[in-house]
Amino acid sequence: MLEARDRAPSGCVRVSILILANRVQFIDRAVRSVLAQDYQDWELIIVQDGPSLELECIMREWVRRDGRILYFPLERVGDIGRLHNFGLQRACGDYIAILDDDDYWLVPHKLSRQVAFLDSYPDYVACGGGVLVQDEHGKELLRYLKPEQDENIKKLALVANPMAHSSTMFRRVIGERLVLYDDALGGLTDWDFWLKLGRLGKLHNFSELFTGYTLWRSGVSFARQKKNASAARRIVWKHRKVYGFLTPAIAWVLLNYAYAFLPAWIRRRSFAYLACMKKRIFSEPIR
Repeated sequence: MLEARDRAPSGCVRVSILILANRVQFIDRAVRSVLAQDYQDWELIIVQDGPSLELECIMREWVRRDGRILYFPLERVGDIGRLHNFGLQRACGDYIAILDDDDYWLVPHKLSRQVAFLDSYPDYVACGGGVLVQDEHGKELLRYLKPEQDENIKKLALVANPMAHSSTMFRRVIGERLVLYDDALGGLTDWDFWLKLGRLGKLHNFSELFTGYTLWRSGVSFARQKKNASAARRIVWKHRKVYGFLTPAIAWVLLNYAYAFLPAWIRRRSFAYLACMKKRIFSEPIR
């Protein structure tokens, strides 16, 4: 059985956890799921995306309660890639774990399993896990796993995001360079990020549910459909020479681009259903 080292040799934490925060109604749940981890050598970097007095009050209380929580309130709403890079440039851990503020971790051993894996397999640059999808009221919509082995993860990576963002952990430094998101894309920066990391090393997904994912019409995925559709075209073209299935990837991108420009009422009624359907198509069955 793999075992994670307790402390980083440098004296810094081994894991830096990064949360971008602007959803008051969910942030407590996300933070509590971090505190519930059995692996405790971490720092939690919370970057507040735009002004919110209520969120600031909540975060000041968490900082008071646990000195490992670092809080950065930003006055201006920023691009997701830029905000992630802001956090990454302030992190000191060997590994980075991502958690969106409207998501949470389901199991207390999530961090310990991932640290042990990356400690044991230096040719792997990132690992993730499965997802429980629910609506904003907590109703379960879907459970899914991403492909497990590196070859299978990369096979359709140009067609669909190969890693579930809030389930992941990756190396902060690869080849002596800090890994950063592409902040010029304007959307889908996580998909581009995993394609980038897949070019630098191997990827792995555990066949276990790690993350609770909230799918709702006020979420980022719905609000940024047009930006995401435009970014998807750029991402596919950017990585076309490395990953396969270019023709299906282009077809899928064009279909999503057309959907993004349908009337808002159609998209509101169909968004959750289509999002779940896509996850079913590009996921592994839960055994």
